Amino acid sequence: MSRAMQCHCCVPWASWAQLPRALAGGRGTRSMSVCAAAVPGELGSVPLALSPVPREACPCGTSLPSWAGVGCVGYQGDSQGSSAQPGSSRHGQSQLRNVASSGAIKKHQKSLSAWFSHQPNEERQFGPSFSLDAVHVDPVIRESSLEEILKPSPDLTIQNQLQQPCRKVISLHNLFDVDACGRQVKNVVLYGTVGTGKSTLIKKMVVDWCHGRLPRFELVIPFSCEDLSHSHAHVSLRRLITKKYQHLRDVVPVLEASNLRVLFILNGLERLNLDFRLAGTELCCDPNEPVPPSAIVVNLLRKYLLPEASIIVTTRPSAVRRIPGKYVGRYAEICGFSDTNLQKLYFQMRLSQPGCSGEDSQDRSSAEQENLVEMLSRNLERHNQITAACFLPSYCWLVCTTLHFLYFTRTVPPSQTLTGIYTSFLRLNFSGEVLDSTDPTHISMMKYVAKTVGKLAYEGVMSRKTCFSEEDLRHCFEVEMKTESELNLLEVFRSDVFRFFLSPCVQPGKEHTFVFTIPAMQEYLAALYVVLGEKKTLAQRVGKELSEVIGKVSEDVAVVVNIISKVLPLRFLPVLFNLLKIFPRYFSRVGGKDRDAIAHTMAEELFKEEDYYNDDVLDQINSSILGVEGPMRHPDEAPDDEVFELFPIFMGGILSRRNRAILEQLGCSIKNLAAFEIAKAMKKTVIRKGRRGLPPSELMDYLFFLHEFQNERFTAEAIRSLRAVNLSSVKMTPLKCSVLASVMSTTCHEVEELNLTSCNLDSSSLRTLFPVLLRCKALHLQLNSLGSDACKEIRDLLLHDKCVVSSLRLANNPVGKQGARYLAEALAGNRSLSQLSLLHTALGDPGAEAIAQHLAQNQHLQELNLGYNSLTDTAALRVVEVAKRHETLDKVHLYFNDISEDGKRALDSLRMDRDGVRALVFLTAGTDVSDYWSHILNVVQRNLPFWDRERVRQHLALLLQDLESSRSQTANPWRKAKFLRVESEVKKMLGKLQDGSL
Repeated sequence: MSRAMQCHCCVPWASWAQLPRALAGGRGTRSMSVCAAAVPGELGSVPLALSPVPREACPCGTSLPSWAGVGCVGYQGDSQGSSAQPGSSRHGQSQLRNVASSGAIKKHQKSLSAWFSHQPNEERQFGPSFSLDAVHVDPVIRESSLEEILKPSPDLTIQNQLQQPCRKVISLHNLFDVDACGRQVKNVVLYGTVGTGKSTLIKKMVVDWCHGRLPRFELVIPFSCEDLSHSHAHVSLRRLITKKYQHLRDVVPVLEASNLRVLFILNGLERLNLDFRLAGTELCCDPNEPVPPSAIVVNLLRKYLLPEASIIVTTRPSAVRRIPGKYVGRYAEICGFSDTNLQKLYFQMRLSQPGCSGEDSQDRSSAEQENLVEMLSRNLERHNQITAACFLPSYCWLVCTTLHFLYFTRTVPPSQTLTGIYTSFLRLNFSGEVLDSTDPTHISMMKYVAKTVGKLAYEGVMSRKTCFSEEDLRHCFEVEMKTESELNLLEVFRSDVFRFFLSPCVQPGKEHTFVFTIPAMQEYLAALYVVLGEKKTLAQRVGKELSEVIGKVSEDVAVVVNIISKVLPLRFLPVLFNLLKIFPRYFSRVGGKDRDAIAHTMAEELFKEEDYYNDDVLDQINSSILGVEGPMRHPDEAPDDEVFELFPIFMGGILSRRNRAILEQLGCSIKNLAAFEIAKAMKKTVIRKGRRGLPPSELMDYLFFLHEFQNERFTAEAIRSLRAVNLSSVKMTPLKCSVLASVMSTTCHEVEELNLTSCNLDSSSLRTLFPVLLRCKALHLQLNSLGSDACKEIRDLLLHDKCVVSSLRLANNPVGKQGARYLAEALAGNRSLSQLSLLHTALGDPGAEAIAQHLAQNQHLQELNLGYNSLTDTAALRVVEVAKRHETLDKVHLYFNDISEDGKRALDSLRMDRDGVRALVFLTAGTDVSDYWSHILNVVQRNLPFWDRERVRQHLALLLQDLESSRSQTANPWRKAKFLRVESEVKKMLGKLQDGSL
């Protein structure tokens, strides 16, 4: 067996840790560059994304696969490079001048620049991007050798990779320099695992040449090996170039004669099956001779065809050995961002781009962006698992996209879901590629991942485990290996894809275990594994295979049996065959039970009671990226239980039509009928369990699940069953507000109660939620720092002709006098509000006066709470005088205000039967205890954490003094007993307040 064939087979099967190096470690010298370059003419207005470009057909016929990466790469033109090339003859120079004067190469450059500057849909959809031509970060490229590629690598952990320096670092523009022996390098193989940024590097290289920053080469001709693999007709090199690039038809005839410094780019060599044996591919030196496209590639690399041309090949590690080492001048491994400084630079550039935080938040955008970058940098410095993940530039893109989704999403169109981000991310990196083009099964890479890594992910979720030993890996990957083909596929997967999903754990004591590179990816793949129906018992698998076999042969057998039964009197044969045909139909019915099982799994995981009081899933994702501020956990401290609340949400998201369409492109087919049956089965479980009272964070997860599911009919039925929505203490970010508004918009029913207490709302949040708030009868907005701008939104809400709000609580918000004016205007024109609480809203006398001025125009208000607003006698009496003339207002709360004894006596003289209004000021009512004394004390106790304790203590002392005075004025023993009871409650509260226990 040749050495090339022994490449990865020499790696012991028992050791999953001994994989070829994914990332060159360290903190050695790195090349970082930030350049701003003007693009001449109209090309300057075409943005180019840092993310990978999805595979599409080029206008000139070619396409570059971009599954490999998102990394921003830096490339500087090398002016010395041209001097290293042999000089052209005068005849060649004359021809070159003629070609240049024709403008053919300039047209070629313009065409390439327009195509390679194309921005992918995912980039435009999930946040702002910036042009590769404007700013970029260099990845680490390490010079390698065939011996290093073929031999097993040492057992390296992520910590070791971070600490040891990376040797043999080489920049892109030095790849074609002379080698250690002084020979001029003509063929370069640039390899890297999935996600390291190979295709983005090639894009940047082509764009630099188009803009004159790559003077070493006078002509660059890129080819997609994927495109070449689909062409089976014989074609000449000349015809192939002019077919893909029509502008070069005048250049191709003089390629050899002119000594043009030509660079051929062959992207994605793993797509081609090359045979360098003379018996397999004959020699060809004539550019005009038609041969198979693979033969053209082989003879170019042999240097038998256009020997002076330079060639750069990009490929995955498993395909490097397809090119014999004697035809390769230099091997180079692209290692991505193996230095945390490169990761920080990427995040700083990406998250600091103009427009990242939206058009409506320019005032605070800069500070918020800087805060995100700072928190992310601190998390990277801790060498957390995210540091290991961001070795891959593609994961840096995913982190930035997720942060943009979490922080800067003002509206959520159907295309913007968290599941959609992860599905699009996988499309950008895999795009339907087959795992091994030499394997006859041609299984897609993503399908293989779903069957193997998905199984590992699912078993981890079920056992609430995130760290996996080598034994776990062998159980999921090797236990069912039976054929040579399966073993070969596993070797390719280990070499090219394994490190994209799994990386060594960075926790002390767990260095030899593996974790998912991004924690949420474990839950996504587990969800994909379940929804694809891969979770089957042995009986189910055998039954399915047998049913398919019987179904395929049933028609042929029916014809044969009919013929035989006419010739021979074997009447039992048709009966036997009819019984046999029942089996596929029966199995299809049994298979329908799988849909019920998927729906049941989804419901059970979505409503797990042990997860009820965790943070909602969006906050969990935020913490996993930015870390948790505070002291580090001690290594001996018991870890918290793992939480997998994204798992059922991803299951619902994967079933959405858009994500199913993308997964279809990746080779993971989910039929419409299967999705319909799962949704139908979910109605029996998910909606029924969703009707139960859920804690606020769990209810937010349920709403987010409905948003991810993207099934409007299902969501409408689920929302109609929710009459009360309690999200108190959930931090309602712009994204969560948009999700709530989007989900609630599927119906038009009235909501009995919406509790948004202490949810960090502001005026923009109220604008987002405006359609929802209109339909809420009871609206709780306490403790949200809502100022005058927010009150302006509330005014517009209450004046809307479709507003049904009857109870509005704004306690403990800094409304102020200006906010009071807006609310007063709302009172004047509103027809639905019956209860308004402005407790502790800093109204003062001016605010109360504004309320009093417009109160007479209101016809429906029944209760008004102006407690704890520093009102004096004048303002309080003014409000009460207006209230006495009001048709429906019968209760005004004025406790904890600066009301004197004279004011108290005036308010005490009010009688409900005579004045039509009751003022709640003190715990007493003349010589008796107020009927509302317990209500007032309960209000104080509930709001004490948010009030000034010293001021509360002073007010309680005044209340106690008033109680004692009123008790001394009555001779009724029953009343005295009531006074003593209330006094004891006040004294108890004062004692707890002084002890700090309240």
